[in-house]
Amino acid sequence: MIGKVLGLVPGEFAHLTPKLLAAIVGAALSQALAYLLLVPVLEALFDDDLGRAWFWALWMLVAVAAVVIFGYLQAAIGLRIGVGMQRGLQTRLGDHLNALPLGWFETHSAGPLSRIVVENVREIQGLIAYLLAKVFTSILVPLGVAVGMLFIDWPIAVAMLLAAPVLYLINGVANRAYTRSDERMHAAAAEADSRVVEFAQAQPVLRAFGAVGPGNRALDSALTRQRSAISRLMFATVPGLIVFALFVQAVFLVLVYLAVGRMTDGAISAAATIALIAVSARFIEPLNQAAQLGNALRSAAAAADRVTELLAQPALPESKKPVIPGAPSVVFDDVSFGYRPGEPVLSDLTFSVPAGTTTAIVGPSGAGKTTLLRLVARFYDVDSGRVAVCGHDVREQPSETLLDQLSLVFQNVYLFDQSVADNIRIGRPEATDAELRRVVEAARVDEIVERLPDGLDTAVGEGGATLSGGERQRVSIARALLEDAPIVLLDEATSALDPHSEAVVVRGMHEITRDKTVIVVAHRLATIAHADQILFLDGGRIAERGTHDELLALDGRYADFWNERSRASGWRLEPVAV
Repeated sequence: MIGKVLGLVPGEFAHLTPKLLAAIVGAALSQALAYLLLVPVLEALFDDDLGRAWFWALWMLVAVAAVVIFGYLQAAIGLRIGVGMQRGLQTRLGDHLNALPLGWFETHSAGPLSRIVVENVREIQGLIAYLLAKVFTSILVPLGVAVGMLFIDWPIAVAMLLAAPVLYLINGVANRAYTRSDERMHAAAAEADSRVVEFAQAQPVLRAFGAVGPGNRALDSALTRQRSAISRLMFATVPGLIVFALFVQAVFLVLVYLAVGRMTDGAISAAATIALIAVSARFIEPLNQAAQLGNALRSAAAAADRVTELLAQPALPESKKPVIPGAPSVVFDDVSFGYRPGEPVLSDLTFSVPAGTTTAIVGPSGAGKTTLLRLVARFYDVDSGRVAVCGHDVREQPSETLLDQLSLVFQNVYLFDQSVADNIRIGRPEATDAELRRVVEAARVDEIVERLPDGLDTAVGEGGATLSGGERQRVSIARALLEDAPIVLLDEATSALDPHSEAVVVRGMHEITRDKTVIVVAHRLATIAHADQILFLDGGRIAERGTHDELLALDGRYADFWNERSRASGWRLEPVAV
């Protein structure tokens, strides 16, 4: 377990690990030596030999000084590693999460992830900073005393050494019970965290349906399960602590009995007996501390297991070979893909998007439209076939190179708790004010900021809570436009806008993306009709392709789709030739 935790230490601090261990071992062995020197000091005092007593007392002072020096080094190095480890490990986890396929997040909620990245990392930091020294001290000091006693009184030394495996077995039994309960408690706490976040974010929906307070059964159930899990953890912990403490005290009584027995047999003097009892008391003191540290150590070990398990999740393979992007085109070559084995979402998909053109993807829900865009951005790897962006397979491009060629606007918009301007600049912090104003006007964000108290500097709240859905979508469009990448991916980018706003935003987007390569997924008619080509997807395959006029002339699936949408939206169409 200790090795697993030390393996999580960032590389820049790894060279300090041997120094930390050396300082801990030095402090523990010096402390054991100081305890052992009690025997000759007390014997000399009882024999009224002050000269010999001072001699051994000076050596004891040297041992105590070594404890202080090694203890200071251990604390300083441990704190340095611990602080650096928290920053480095959280950064490492963040980088790893960023490299995981997007599908992984669909089965893992924010609650467990936040507990791992924040609370579990903090537990590991505490283990390195101070708990590790206490754990080693509780083991090495009794061991050092027991070994040293071999040179003073071997029967008592043997008793000390025999007590070690017994206490180890008892601790192991308590450890298994604690581990099972801790896993249940972690799962329950993670679920409760997720429900609390959900409760805070979904207040409008919950209030609309009266699901607040006692009516929110999901949150109440999660909190109830968390309380039950904590209670079970306490019941699993306390008996083990009590039994371990009783055995430690029993060991002390056995040592005292042996010391007194050897005195009555004349094997040792009364002075030596008192000294041995004092040393025995010092022997069991770290063992008592071990019982108290056991739960904290097991909790930190479980935290390290969870962090290690998260870091072991397979990331998308990253190409290290630099590539020079060619013309901003997109090519799908016989692509098949499914989120789960045996359940294809896209099948044998082949098409190309030439540089500087606009391709619209339409079709029924579940046809694979959003999945197609995600494959372009390499949120997933294809099962077979090839997706090429700017002339290179996306799997052969470094992520930074690939994403530099793409601006993305997806249906689910997330804004950070920063200003409107900061949210727009997130892809290009160095953008000038003139560039910012240009995209703000194109996405019609200027209409939003006019009524905000601080204009573009107004904070939007967590997730953009102070803005409406349509306003958040406009900000995300401005964000993508400001990135000024040669390829723009739009997934229902105007779905939350009213018809008037949509028409204005579409005109602005068209002006800014005039010379760019655009792939747009849309149901709204305003974003479809003027595309250079339209792909109608159904069941993960291209059912029809062509321009708007060509597809209407076919009077097939697209024509039905267009006519249905037109009737629903009140658009007037020219009669479709049959």
